[in-house]
Amino acid sequence: MPASKTQFPKGFKKALAVGRPPNIVKLFPHSQALIVSGKYIDRAMLMKGQAIAIAANGRNAFVIRGALRAAQRANAALLIEIAKSEGGASAYCAVNFWNMAQLVDAFCNEMGITIPVAVHADHYGIKGAKDIEAAKTEIPSMFDAGITSIAIDASHLPDDQNLLASIELSPYVPKWAGLETEVGEIKGKEGLSTPEEAVFLIQGLNAHGIFPDWIALNNGTTHGIEASDSGIQVDLTKRIHEAIAKYKVSGAQHGTSGNSSDRLRDIAARTRTTKANVATALQMISWGLEVNDYGNAFLDDQGQFVKRPDCGVTAALWTEMVAYAQARNLKAGDYKKLNLPFENKMLGLPREVRQRMAQAVEDFAYHMMVDVFNARDTAPLAIEAILKAGSYTPGPKARRTEKASDWTPEKIKERAAAIQPNQGPRGNFDD
Repeated sequence: MPASKTQFPKGFKKALAVGRPPNIVKLFPHSQALIVSGKYIDRAMLMKGQAIAIAANGRNAFVIRGALRAAQRANAALLIEIAKSEGGASAYCAVNFWNMAQLVDAFCNEMGITIPVAVHADHYGIKGAKDIEAAKTEIPSMFDAGITSIAIDASHLPDDQNLLASIELSPYVPKWAGLETEVGEIKGKEGLSTPEEAVFLIQGLNAHGIFPDWIALNNGTTHGIEASDSGIQVDLTKRIHEAIAKYKVSGAQHGTSGNSSDRLRDIAARTRTTKANVATALQMISWGLEVNDYGNAFLDDQGQFVKRPDCGVTAALWTEMVAYAQARNLKAGDYKKLNLPFENKMLGLPREVRQRMAQAVEDFAYHMMVDVFNARDTAPLAIEAILKAGSYTPGPKARRTEKASDWTPEKIKERAAAIQPNQGPRGNFDD
């Protein structure tokens, strides 16, 4: 529905006037899209209780369209995100850190989307000093382009370096922006995060006046296509959230695509999780592949994906995509690398094909929002929070309780040396 014919919900116009961050106002001065700080998405879920916002990885334009339409239908607050591997300087998607806000804003205005949505830079990975220096230029450029929330992810580094990198980069993230931190590299069954590591990270950030909205954990999941059903460890997640409860940090759940709906409902009901990344499932659904109830793609006896007839991309284009992947020896988990070379071919498909691609994403995302994550009717709560604050930022949830003098670089290293992390083999943690 065009924005000119949109029926605006109660409080929307005022929220639009006061709730959009400065970068969004500058970029889109005449927009009717309520693009907000990630903080407000978190606050809406906390206000409802036992609710989780989908953070849809917008690997292609159809995922973004479908997720926005699903959120509008569910009246749910939403995040659209892309990870550094997906949309950074060496991206495998056409959607990236620098055009994602433009797409979100354009689609919201085109389709009459009135739910609050944050634009999140996920897994902004820091692997060493070189990345830290590059980030000091790149992070501001991303906010210039419309990012309203970010995950600073140095989780694969030792605990002291993870904390020190986050402290060093904090001045480059606007205080009003949603902020996610991470402890424990995402790498599957081993190397799980511990309460001790999480407390160390959050206390150290608090001492330096840094108050994350979310913390992501290695709590037993992986990214992409799940090879086993071990999945998210809810009890571990609950213990970690309880250990940092006084700092009022919410949980961010990564790697949901291979976990059962019952397990995801358990995460919503028993932990402080308010954000759940959904990436691989939405990509596969937009292409028309067969997935189960919770978005894990089926593989046939030959290890090939099962393409549903009359769903997703055309049969001819899927044949071309498979041939491209096979010529480059891409395994099933690497089909994500087809996004960049095939985005324009997908955008050039017949209208009815493009519509069914977005519709399939909408239907799946709506089911997840309403039937799994309990996010229905959280959009008005985000608007309520904006109106209560009268600002584009609600401020931090916590206050400083730790002393900076106890968290100098030298003391951080001493404290970290006493931690016994449960580290396993390295893995693919990028998205």
